[in-house]
Amino acid sequence: MPFELLIALRYLREGRAQTWLILVGVGVGVAVIIFLSGLIGGLQKSLVARTLGSQAHVVVRPREELPRLLPTHGGAIVESLMERPAQRVRSIVQWQHRLADIERIDGVTTAAPSISGAAMAVRGDGANAVTVRGIEPGSYGRIVNLDSLIVRGRLDLDGFKAVIGTELAHELGLDVGNRFRLRVGTEQEGGTSGVYTVSGIFDIGNKDLNARWVFVSLRVAQSMFGLEGGASTIEVKGERIYDAELIAQQINGSTGLVADSWMKSNAQLLTGLRSQNSSSVMIQVFVILAVALGIASVLAVSVVQKSREIGILRATGTRRAQILRIFLIQGSIVGLLGSAVGIVLGVGLNVFFSRIIQNPDGSATFPVMFDSVLYLRSAALAIGVGLVAAIIPARRAARMDPARIIRSG
Repeated sequence: MPFELLIALRYLREGRAQTWLILVGVGVGVAVIIFLSGLIGGLQKSLVARTLGSQAHVVVRPREELPRLLPTHGGAIVESLMERPAQRVRSIVQWQHRLADIERIDGVTTAAPSISGAAMAVRGDGANAVTVRGIEPGSYGRIVNLDSLIVRGRLDLDGFKAVIGTELAHELGLDVGNRFRLRVGTEQEGGTSGVYTVSGIFDIGNKDLNARWVFVSLRVAQSMFGLEGGASTIEVKGERIYDAELIAQQINGSTGLVADSWMKSNAQLLTGLRSQNSSSVMIQVFVILAVALGIASVLAVSVVQKSREIGILRATGTRRAQILRIFLIQGSIVGLLGSAVGIVLGVGLNVFFSRIIQNPDGSATFPVMFDSVLYLRSAALAIGVGLVAAIIPARRAARMDPARIIRSG
């Protein structure tokens, strides 16, 4: 065993009370970091998963129709009267080429065409405003796993079949196998309507979307909105969810289409996630400072208590560098053992917290993230803090004059 390690272990054993006190302090600090990071990370992961469980990372659509000049006084334009036209469901020009261009952008994993437009769902005397979404189940399933959200029936959009949300099914009294009418536009405007059979009922976890969304096949939606062979939107999924805005900007620059990322559409959620991160970082900084001050103070007291022994070591030929290493090793050992205690305590707190507060279905109300990388990072942080905190006491011990210390003792 190296000489410095032997002396460092001896000093730690001799000051058992101080050693246990600082080990507990370091352990509690590491446990707090692991517990908070696991809790906040789990909440963020759950929120993002729920948000993106029903939508693409980026939605691409054509630009809005521009305002036009209105003629007055018998058709002659005597003044500039601008009116913003009503926006209708329009197809992306050459959407197949645009889809191929988007799929070639770095960071994009998959893209799928779709059609989205307003309609009325009618059954008997009941009528609800809905959003009809025409999709290709195969390509759209790589964006949103709609099949996993089906609670009754199955995802079958062949022919005049539709999949509706639980709230819409409740409000219109629909179940799998029942029929209802979808009406687009008004009779005066030459609107279209058709009768559809409910093949499945989904639950996205959002009451508003469960009441509004109706999925049909892309081909049926094309006929419904008069977009034969067209697609009004292209839905995109990227490799990393937080690169969505960058991907949206690249799509906008390369295609000229409007590209909205989930980060832009859910700006309040993103602000909340960033605030949580900032709060977590601030708490961790103060915990690290408290741990560092604790280790430094204990080692400083140890230097005072062991000053005579340090003087004897120096008088018998121990070099300054060796004295310095003794106390640096002490700080590292305290950080290592304290991090081990903290990891066990932090994981235990996370498990306890996730099991004690649960939803009626048995799932955790506050999901906790268990991440081995977090544990290794916390251990490395504790060891680093212990090493840095030991520098000042170690330098003080290394600078002691052996003759003066022995005379004063």
